[in-house]
Amino acid sequence: MTHRRIVLAAMLATTFAVPAMAQMELKLGHVGGPGSLFELSANEFARRANEKLGSKAKVVVFGSSQLGGDTELMQKLRLGTVEFAIPSTVMSSAVDAFGMFEMPYLVKSREHMKKIEAAVVWPSLAPMAEAKGYKLLAVWENGFRNITTNTKPIVKPSDLAGMKLRVPQGKWRVKMFQAYGANPSPMALSEVFVALQTGVMDGQENPLTQIYSSKFQEVQKYLSMTGHVYTPAFLATGKAKFASLPPDVQAALSAAAQETQAYVYQQAARLDNELLDKIKAAGVKVNEADKDAFVAASKGVYEEFGKEVPDGAKLVDKAIELGKGM
Repeated sequence: MTHRRIVLAAMLATTFAVPAMAQMELKLGHVGGPGSLFELSANEFARRANEKLGSKAKVVVFGSSQLGGDTELMQKLRLGTVEFAIPSTVMSSAVDAFGMFEMPYLVKSREHMKKIEAAVVWPSLAPMAEAKGYKLLAVWENGFRNITTNTKPIVKPSDLAGMKLRVPQGKWRVKMFQAYGANPSPMALSEVFVALQTGVMDGQENPLTQIYSSKFQEVQKYLSMTGHVYTPAFLATGKAKFASLPPDVQAALSAAAQETQAYVYQQAARLDNELLDKIKAAGVKVNEADKDAFVAASKGVYEEFGKEVPDGAKLVDKAIELGKGM
């Protein structure tokens, strides 16, 4: 074999020995368990995004706090070690103004939330999140929150007096339940089942989808339909990491995130009906709460939020105005 042929053969061998470039993996972490609204939402987004992305990148979902709890996921978004998360209450720990969604009985319905999204979230809250290093791609849902306990049903705020209640990371949820007389403690969702099972906590509050998918019906006797807070959830990413992605990848992800919202709301409405029956079937006693009494006991929290958070009162007033007549 001539020298030229030897060189050519070596070049060809090298060419075919180089492995294909690995597909870019985009990690989405969330705290929802199997069957939760977060799991359904994340999987639907991944399906839509991956369809648009083709071979350019792939969204891979990690649920059940596999990549960390809410606080840890927020840190990883800023660091760029996780590309996406679905923060809800924890957004108020990163950006004070998101605490507006911790105000009791503020959001009346999903239709009301859509108005708030258009008039408040995108013009005001999203830029505040970007200033802290986060980028919102879509507004999804966590849901209307209700209280479960082991000690007694909750009808009025006074029933919560002295009760050890788990709440998520967000100071306004803590302040709200302190105003009702409870003893609230922030705790990662992944730790709550054992805390309820062992009596470290008397109760907790969550949307039905988180209650059922976390199996709290196995370790709680009562479900009180307080509906005290509606929590939106946000598909969030780190601002710097997202900006580093190719423009066509960014566009595909943004479009898929927005398109997923209708699916999220549809599934949320379905779960509201189905899960209440399943929780009752598990032996949990369900009662209605005196919402007027809770509203009356919430005034101080609204006043404090308005004083403490810049533009807090203005944002809350706008949201209330949008809900009039609904």
